[in-house]
Amino acid sequence: MEFITQPWHWSFSGFMIAVVMFLLIFTGKKFGVSTSFQTMCNIAGAGKLSDYFKYDWKKQSWLLLFVAGSLIGGWLAASVLDHPDIVSVSQSTINDLAALGISAPAAEGHAHSLLPLDLFNMDTLGTTKGLILFVLGGFLIGFGTRWAGGCTSGHAITGLSNLQLPSLVAVIGFFIGVLLMTHVLFPIIFAL
Repeated sequence: MEFITQPWHWSFSGFMIAVVMFLLIFTGKKFGVSTSFQTMCNIAGAGKLSDYFKYDWKKQSWLLLFVAGSLIGGWLAASVLDHPDIVSVSQSTINDLAALGISAPAAEGHAHSLLPLDLFNMDTLGTTKGLILFVLGGFLIGFGTRWAGGCTSGHAITGLSNLQLPSLVAVIGFFIGVLLMTHVLFPIIFAL
């Protein structure tokens, strides 16, 4: 069990992503988790409201199984394969978070938390900052994902491995957006 729970080298993940991408290309399937949300809306009857959701969702049913497996796998990893070590966060990240008034996960005494609990909690949700970050931010992520034709992982992993120019443009746009958000908008939002 210790072999499974210990941190693994990053190259293993890269290798497994390459194997999955080869299998997807070989079978002619497209990978994208955001597409599963579109499929769920289709199943729920959204095709009656918009032509965007009118398609044969059964061709994408394997994505729903992937998402379900990801949720179950994430839960198993967090509850069964939990590692006792404190989350490693670089000192520069801790300093940057502290400048915004956020404690690093390990600094809060919650060694197993991957998120800063003083920000990601139900009390913060009702504040102006919480509404901007979670509600408006969630809407913008969902809208942007559909507008860009996929999420960051879909474009960066699937699109770039298929040598798609629109994915390269999207990934460049994502990085520009992250830099603007981190260095311009975060200090404004966290000052609220």
